[in-house]
Order: sequence, then C-alpha cells, then structure tokens
Amino acid sequence: MLRKLTLFALLILLLVGALLAFIWQQQHLALQQPLKLAKPLLMEVPRGTSPDSMLRQLEQNGLIKSAFWARVAWRLNYSGRSLQSGEYQLTAAIKLSEVLDLWQRGKIFQYAFTLIEGWNIRQLRAALAGAPALQQTLADVPDSQLMQHLGLPSGHPEGRFFPDTYRYPRGTSDAELLKRAAKQLDNVLAEEWAKRADNLPYSEPYQALIMASLIEKETGVAHEREEISGVFVRRLARGMRLQTDPTVIYGMGERYNGKLTRAHLREPTPYNTYQIDGLPPTPIALASRAAIHAALHPKEGNSLFFVAKGDGSHRFSDTLDAHNRAVREFQLSRRADYRSTPAPKQQTP
Repeated sequence: MLRKLTLFALLILLLVGALLAFIWQQQHLALQQPLKLAKPLLMEVPRGTSPDSMLRQLEQNGLIKSAFWARVAWRLNYSGRSLQSGEYQLTAAIKLSEVLDLWQRGKIFQYAFTLIEGWNIRQLRAALAGAPALQQTLADVPDSQLMQHLGLPSGHPEGRFFPDTYRYPRGTSDAELLKRAAKQLDNVLAEEWAKRADNLPYSEPYQALIMASLIEKETGVAHEREEISGVFVRRLARGMRLQTDPTVIYGMGERYNGKLTRAHLREPTPYNTYQIDGLPPTPIALASRAAIHAALHPKEGNSLFFVAKGDGSHRFSDTLDAHNRAVREFQLSRRADYRSTPAPKQQTP
C-alpha cells in the first residue's frame, strides 16, 4: 500500500513538473516571438487600459500569433503591476518580451523639441506651435503676458529660455516645456555667474545675459566669442556705444527685410546701439552657454572694433583707422556669398 502511494505521489510530481515545464516552454516561445512589424510603430496605451486588453489588441492587429501565453507570462511575472498610459515605440525587430519590459518600466516614447541659440521669441513661439504631440495652451497669450502666464518672474520673454533639446511625452503642454527651458536658463546663468571674471561691467546676471545674446548674434565662430566680448566690454568701459548691427535689426522687428541701411542705423529705437548708450533693455535672442561664458570671460586685448569678413568670422582692429581699412577691404568688395552674421541653424529632429 505504501509503495502504491509513493508511486502515485511520484507520478503526480512528474505530471506537475511536466505541466510546469510545458507552461514555461509556452511562455518562453510566446515571449521570444518578434512582432510582425515592417516599420516602427507608436502604440498608444490609453489611461486605465489593462495589459490583457493591450495583448489582445496586438493579437487582433496581427502583430502576434496568440495573446494567451503572453497574458499568462504577465500575470506570473508582473502580477499586481499597473500599466502606465502613454505611447510606446515598437521597433521592427522587437520581441514580445521586450514589449512587456517597456510596459513594466513605463518607458514612454519621448518627443524632442530643440530651442536653437540665436532664435528670437517670434521664432521660438512659431516652432513651439508646430511641435508634434504638444498640447497648445499659449496660442492666445501675447508676448507681454507670457512670463506672467507661466508663473515666472515678469518682464520681456526674449532670451529667457535656454537653447537645448527637450524631450517630452504626448500630452505635455507648451507651458510645461517653456517652464523647463526657463529653469534651465536660470541654472546655467547662475553657474556661469558664480565663475565670472573680475571687473565686469554688469551689476546683475541679467545684464550678462543681454551681452551674451549680442555675442550669439554676432558670431558662430567659437574662438571669436571671448574676443567679441572683450571688444564690447572695453567699449562700455570707455563710454563708447556698442554699435552692433543685430540690435538695429532686432529693433526693427518684422520690418527688417534682410537689408540694413545707414538710415536704419540712425533710426532711434530702444535697441539701436548706434543711438543708445550701454546695453539694450533686454536680450535680443536665445544665448547658448558658450555665449554666456564668453560674456563673463572677455578676452583681454586692445581691439575696439570688428568687421564681418563675409564668411561668418571678423577682422578685429585696435584703432578707427585700421577698422576703416578693414571695412573698405571686406564691405566695399563683398563676395557673392557674403554674410555678416552666423549661418542660420536648423532644428534637429
């Protein structure tokens, strides 16, 4: 009798073992199957959706053979874990096990939006309005109320956001993204201000940001930034006007058509540094960390003038006579592809 019971128990154990092995094998086969995708797919998981229903959807869409064993695998391995809503990117070679891992970790697809150094607020807002999957809440908010609407320190929004690439999931608002960019600028400006050189003509970081925006618009040549900063700082120290063309262009606003004349240089606007003393009242563009650093670390020297050579770089001069010779050399016989400012930068995907 005891032997029969022992044999029966052994048989039960063997059957249970065989069943467990079968379940493990079926799970393994189900999870190792690649999704039938010809190209990457963004799959949306609505709020409150269960893993079971999402797996059934994969089956109904013909992306997997059967959802049964995948559902068993989720219940055995991720029991009690919720499925975070959002979009998940499924690649052409992805396996079902990797899909479950994405869901379990809540690795939601992130879109990218890049703020380009040198952009003004009009360019920034136009690009922001076209950003994919971004909830638009600022379309009717004028520039004059933008900072207040964002709950940020009041003032003109020009130059108050840090140029960088920001990633966000679908449903993020344009206001949320701008708040991040404003906070990032505050952090960068504070870091650079803490390491600034001595004897600078700025009483507060905001003035350094204004200077950085001028440097940003004057050159995209990396090694020139500190040199241009040095020219501007020396001019301020001597009571000379900055006389930088980008401020004239900015003051003209949408009236600027690509051509700058002597009449424009004489036109009184709050930003025209041919007509005003010192810095303009606000930044004129988004300034990169490199431009901010240059504003706070001007290169020592004697140059007080510079003129665009037509390739994005400049000729620096210590005296007005030398500057006038450079103007005749580079301005009066311009090359066909002449440009006085940096080449425009494009947003990266």
